[in-house]
Amino acid sequence: MAQTTRIVLAARPHGEPTQDDFRTETIDLAAPGDGEALLETLYLSLDPYMRGRMSDAPSYAAPVEIGAPMVGATVSRVVESNDDAFEPGDVVLGYGGWQTHSVEKVRHLRRLDPSVAPVTTALGVLGMPGFTAYSGLLTIGQPKPGETVVVAAATGPVGSAVGQIARLKGARAVGIAGGPEKVAHLREIGFDAAVDHRAPDFAEQLAAATPDGVDVYVENVGGAVWDAVLPRLNTYARVPVCGLVAGYNATSLPQGPDRSGVLMGTILRKSLTVRGFIQTEFAPTQTEQFLADMAGWVADGSVQYREDVVEGLDQTVEAFRRLLTGRNFGKLVIKVAD
Repeated sequence: MAQTTRIVLAARPHGEPTQDDFRTETIDLAAPGDGEALLETLYLSLDPYMRGRMSDAPSYAAPVEIGAPMVGATVSRVVESNDDAFEPGDVVLGYGGWQTHSVEKVRHLRRLDPSVAPVTTALGVLGMPGFTAYSGLLTIGQPKPGETVVVAAATGPVGSAVGQIARLKGARAVGIAGGPEKVAHLREIGFDAAVDHRAPDFAEQLAAATPDGVDVYVENVGGAVWDAVLPRLNTYARVPVCGLVAGYNATSLPQGPDRSGVLMGTILRKSLTVRGFIQTEFAPTQTEQFLADMAGWVADGSVQYREDVVEGLDQTVEAFRRLLTGRNFGKLVIKVAD
């Protein structure tokens, strides 16, 4: 009988997750039934949305139950298959979560071809983060040639793709990142301008980088970054909202006066479009075109990507803590097995 070593949610975090909020255990796995496959996890994706799944607050997805393994996209090798669609040795994209092995329905798997692109890209630029950037920017942001597109968390897998796709569409791309090294990286991959949100003169840097204002702002962060961007938005600006990581570990509302009146007044006065989205709503109609477009852009170098690969399932919790505080650099992936 196959076994899996897995990381389960032991307690709901209050504020920043700690090691005590998780537990590692090894259990037996049931044999795969009809239409199922036994998978060995090779790579595990870590993404900010997972923090929300640790909470039982109302959300777009059900919370992870206490004692259940943490969820997450995985690149895995088929060990055993009870479906003719896959055979042992196939490499697939699945959703095995924080564990070494899983049993999954084969209808939810996608075969990967390592000769086309590194399989880790299925967790990043050619996976959910890349699709989030593609669908949110093009469907909601709709950048036009000559417009200015600003994106926060710009060295992450979503933000870096947003900026590079914006440039492919003829727009000007401005990235917001934390620290000189990340700012320099954005310039290296073709952003027209990059600013450091940790700098004391961040607001002044942003104003200098957006002399004609901001037409599209893709929101991944919120907090102080949003406060600096809001006054720069032009009339009819579009704001796709796909993340608010600055507040994911918050335990109370921000101090200070209620600024919702300023926000709503700006939305009204400038005729802004502010639209939250979950990438799955666009998946049925856009996935095929995304895979064709993005695979071509990656192949010809129009879109570059960076990965932050951490070795060992036992490093998952600490790596996730780094992700929530911006201490990763690029798409964060856990290498679970060779």
